[in-house]
Amino acid sequence: MFTGIVEELGEITAVENLGDACRFRVRGPVVTEGAKHGDSIAVNGVCLTVVDHEDDEFTADVMAETLQRSSLGALAAGSRVNLERPTAVGARLGGHIVQGHVDGTGEVLERKPSENWEIVKISLPADLSRYVVEKGSITVDGISLTVVDAGPDYFTISLIPTTLALTTLGIKQPGDPVNLEVDVVAKYVERLLASGRGAAK
Repeated sequence: MFTGIVEELGEITAVENLGDACRFRVRGPVVTEGAKHGDSIAVNGVCLTVVDHEDDEFTADVMAETLQRSSLGALAAGSRVNLERPTAVGARLGGHIVQGHVDGTGEVLERKPSENWEIVKISLPADLSRYVVEKGSITVDGISLTVVDAGPDYFTISLIPTTLALTTLGIKQPGDPVNLEVDVVAKYVERLLASGRGAAK
């Protein structure tokens, strides 16, 4: 489990095409410290497994399903990525519960800078809109954020200077894809309510 609190802004140093998968080499001195084969690291909100690591880099295999359902397929050598290790049991939950299982992708539609923060508008797939509510939580490229405004096919977020400086949302431009993970609690509640209606019949 992750919390959506990005630990560092890493970089893709190499992408190897494996046919029906890809192998990424990622530079991230903070997240590779103490890393072992089989450990999990979230890359732009996608939970990946460490295959190998050396110095300040690690490699991870990404299967076709993940490439199709997330924006990882658009990454290339030189791309910046948000990195986070799983939260430890008993640690503070700084953001919200993040699984690292991307529900879909959105697109940066608009950026509105102000003196001390920036409003970013992101497109929202129709099948995810019911899970996104004003002042609720959403994960964008692995970042735990609060929804400012929730429309039928978009939502907005407000970014503080720290988020702009230390994550990919500081450099994403209109047209760029982002990974989205909705609040898992909302999905469980929906499923439980649907099961309850079925049982009542």
